[in-house]
Amino acid sequence: MFIKIYNALITILYPLVIKRYINKRKENGKEDVKRFNERIGRPRLKRPEGKLIWLHGASVGESVSMLPLIQRILETYSDAHVIVTTGTVTSADVMNKRLPERAFHQFIPIDNPIFTTRFVKYWHPDVALWFESEFWPAMLSSIRRKNIPLILINGRISNKTFKRWQQFDFISKELLSCFTLCLGQSEEDAYRLRVLGAKESLCLGNLKYAGLPLPIDQKAKTEMEQQIDGRPLWLASSTHDDEEVRIAKVHKRLAEKIPGLLTIISPRHPQRGEEISRKINDLGLKTALRSSEQPVTRSTDIYIADTIGEMGLWYDLANIVFIGGSLIPHGGQNFIEPSRVRDAVIVGPYMHNFTDAINRAKKADAVMQINDTTELEELVLQLLQQKELLEAKRSLAYNWAGSEARVLDGIMDKVKGFI
Repeated sequence: MFIKIYNALITILYPLVIKRYINKRKENGKEDVKRFNERIGRPRLKRPEGKLIWLHGASVGESVSMLPLIQRILETYSDAHVIVTTGTVTSADVMNKRLPERAFHQFIPIDNPIFTTRFVKYWHPDVALWFESEFWPAMLSSIRRKNIPLILINGRISNKTFKRWQQFDFISKELLSCFTLCLGQSEEDAYRLRVLGAKESLCLGNLKYAGLPLPIDQKAKTEMEQQIDGRPLWLASSTHDDEEVRIAKVHKRLAEKIPGLLTIISPRHPQRGEEISRKINDLGLKTALRSSEQPVTRSTDIYIADTIGEMGLWYDLANIVFIGGSLIPHGGQNFIEPSRVRDAVIVGPYMHNFTDAINRAKKADAVMQINDTTELEELVLQLLQQKELLEAKRSLAYNWAGSEARVLDGIMDKVKGFI
């Protein structure tokens, strides 16, 4: 009943209210105007012949976590194609660069039953794999009406979301009834999905453990190595507002003890690059901005890597990585990617987006968690000064990431049953 009411209201409200909101998104660059037809369920690409497997993720993090599964599907089914949908311009750019042959990207339609029905009818995938926890009622009901198997992959239900959904369990039960199978990131997620109404829910592990190596432009790497010229360095990855200034202050204190130190900051939202640069310059430090093609010179204190699709390069150049989103109550960012590259990984106190993964990594001594910037400064100093300690931490992170990557086999075995 909820989905029917929702679909009716959205159909009425779209021309009156929602369309204005979408137009503002276009003006602010949050919609790809040239490909907006995809957002109303009118694709220009032709549906490929044969099996078509559909994977959907909200944005960059979810879409990147799909890549190893996409690769495995295409290796297993030589006649299959993969369609990947996301909702953000940034994720579309990343996918267009990283998707393999026989896989292609489309924007997810706006959640209006007219648009979602068009999409599902046109592409009619053999199976739909839904990543994490973005549940769109119109789209889910369109998939169910066509009797397409729908599997939730890497399902995540935070404590806050769980409590909220319990207050409206009649809605969660109806939405989750659209899924043929739910695979939680952790046992806790699988339990919460069952409580909220999933017909079948289990945990095979977190697919983010099985990510493919991030791409590295070898020419760009050579250029950066020449500019860095052997200077000691560390990386602050996927940082958020307020964290960059704190990192810069840590750099300032560290530079008094480590001559020639270079700090690389790669912000979670690259469009903030110039703003970050101004704030750090106000501290009396000299920055260089990647997006403006400013080189690293001997006088550069902090290099701001404000570009998309180059994280593999920064993880490769640095042996010590601090994961952003964890000094503030955001909940952290993906700390597994640098572990796979054999980096020593440090996180802050707020990692509740990755509770299960952090607990497993800490048990294996594969990640270092600090409480504040004072502890961060002390730890980075130790790692820069003690080569044996650094090598030990790098090996522990790498070995743990490798042992956890087997989750892909279990998920693929489940997915094969529906293809």
